[in-house]
Amino acid sequence: MCLFQFTARRLISQAHCGLKASSSKKQKFCLEMARPSSNMADFREVFAKAKHIAIITGAGVSAESGVPTFRGAGGFWRKWQAQELATPGAFARNPSRVWEFYHYRRELMLSKHPNPAHIAIAECEKRLSKQGRSVVVITQNIDELHRKAGTKHLLEIHGSLFKTRCTSCGNVAANYKSPICPALAGKGAPDPDTEDAAIPVEDLPQCEEDGCNGLLRPHVVWFGEALDPGVLTAVEKELDICDLCLVVGTSSVVYPAAMFAPQVSARGVPVAEFNMEPTPATNRFRFHFPGPCGTTLPPALARHETEIIS
Repeated sequence: MCLFQFTARRLISQAHCGLKASSSKKQKFCLEMARPSSNMADFREVFAKAKHIAIITGAGVSAESGVPTFRGAGGFWRKWQAQELATPGAFARNPSRVWEFYHYRRELMLSKHPNPAHIAIAECEKRLSKQGRSVVVITQNIDELHRKAGTKHLLEIHGSLFKTRCTSCGNVAANYKSPICPALAGKGAPDPDTEDAAIPVEDLPQCEEDGCNGLLRPHVVWFGEALDPGVLTAVEKELDICDLCLVVGTSSVVYPAAMFAPQVSARGVPVAEFNMEPTPATNRFRFHFPGPCGTTLPPALARHETEIIS
């Protein structure tokens, strides 16, 4: 539906530029029209009028809290990249190694804290809710830093490091144990020369539901797995009603999340991107603010002079 609309409009836009390409001056005009604005005052005017704000966040937000992204060169844990470990096949072949990887990430996250971008979003949500306005955070991150910052209306499309799912009974539960099981204590070192712990399956995290004792896995969406349809339905509803969308700290290349903001933009809703650098989707948005999210986002979401605080 929305994706078709976006694709059709994009093709029409490109065709329009082609038809008007009879001179270099007109070509330049067409290209300039596609460039997003970095005028904060203009964004603030749009922000002041918005009633339903959707904020889509990615790894760039958490990176400013010192959270590794496990992407690109150097994004290794021992000898593997996340794409090699975060799969159902990897877990089936070596659940001990995969649990060591996630145990390392869980323990690391317990030492991390929300940065000014997380806090600005949470404070904005709290303030606007008192004005009858809504803010929803749709995050690709699994670190729960938004939750730690105080965000209430949160949709975690890739799950959470601090939830588990039983491979036998399917029960999903919050789990903040440190370590998650005795056998993983002191395990998970990321150094390339570290030997696998080779923990027996019966000593890995087990389901605590009565009579189950099934093997637990992290409740995260792995490569090759579909997103939770219930979460996607909730995301769709929020994107359908939003009248302002922010894209914060995401490369806009991971699907299906990469489609969310372009779909919103395709129906004429203002989209503002806050990212270190332009992304493949940047020219589809009305605004783009380069730089660290912790620097650009707080002034963007601060109280506007026209807001009425009761």
